[in-house]
Amino acid sequence: MIYWFTGQPGSGKTTLAITLKAALQKADRPVVHLDGEFLRELMANRDFSETGRIRNIRAGQQLAMKLHDEGIVVVASFVSPYRIMREEFKKRSRVLEIYVHTTEVRGRENHFAAGFEPPLQNFLDMDTTGISVEACIQKILRAKHG
Repeated sequence: MIYWFTGQPGSGKTTLAITLKAALQKADRPVVHLDGEFLRELMANRDFSETGRIRNIRAGQQLAMKLHDEGIVVVASFVSPYRIMREEFKKRSRVLEIYVHTTEVRGRENHFAAGFEPPLQNFLDMDTTGISVEACIQKILRAKHG
């Protein structure tokens, strides 16, 4: 399974991803967390233009699919603002897209991705406004996914 957290910076993607990874590890599942910022550092990609974002997202998706093919559960946290890329990815692999968003101000708003396209179908809606991390994780673990 690939758990793909998407949403604007500051919405809670990475916090939820790290917590989900820990929960899956406790259940003795082999799991890896891929984070957009880590991948940018690894690939020396500081380009936040559309081209740079697409390159980073594609690299993350390819790595996630390779790890998944090797029997590893992947928990990925990427802004990944382009709906078409996420939809194509879901068609190619076993992905649960988790759209994370909030109305709370968390200090990352100056890093928002212009033109972020929220998902329209086949996703888990995760509004983190006023809900505990543990409640979010339980919702994710109960979600039906292909």
